[in-house]
Amino acid sequence: MILDYKDINDLNRYKIMSDTVIPRPIAWIVTEDEGVLNAAPFSYFIPISTNPALVIVAIGQKEDGSPKDSLANILKHKKATICFVNKDNADQVKKCAMPLGKDESEIEKFEIDVNEVMESYPPMISSSQSALLCEYYDTVDVPGVTTPVILELKHQYLEDGRLDERSHVHVENIGRSGAFFKAMVDI
Repeated sequence: MILDYKDINDLNRYKIMSDTVIPRPIAWIVTEDEGVLNAAPFSYFIPISTNPALVIVAIGQKEDGSPKDSLANILKHKKATICFVNKDNADQVKKCAMPLGKDESEIEKFEIDVNEVMESYPPMISSSQSALLCEYYDTVDVPGVTTPVILELKHQYLEDGRLDERSHVHVENIGRSGAFFKAMVDI
């Protein structure tokens, strides 16, 4: 079967692409604006370079066509903390996918514990085993309603005992595997 992407609508194209490029980590992005913490999950997320250390995340729009809060906050404040999902916080990240108003915080609404790791970055989700403290690097101009945002890793939090002597990281992240969440385990 050959699928011609020009004949597939945006929603079905998203489903096909996201169910094919698997597994993908989930970026649980924490941003802040006017004292309101925003925590939103994104599964279109991947590292793209090690020098400079860059990741890219595709952020869509709200139903009314305005930028999602994560995008607006990143563009305004140039900072984001990307946390990773594991079995202990998977239910919380699913709740954070629910749209809230700009002045509502997922952190407060869903009683999610956070820790301030570094003063100049948004806090991280306490139950995450790893978090990337990032600064805005660039956006990629593409047609449509998605804005690919490139973020540069400036610092990384890693739970004690998760980094071995050969610089391999041992975390229990959950990622997207097609339409489902799947635990990432050592192979």
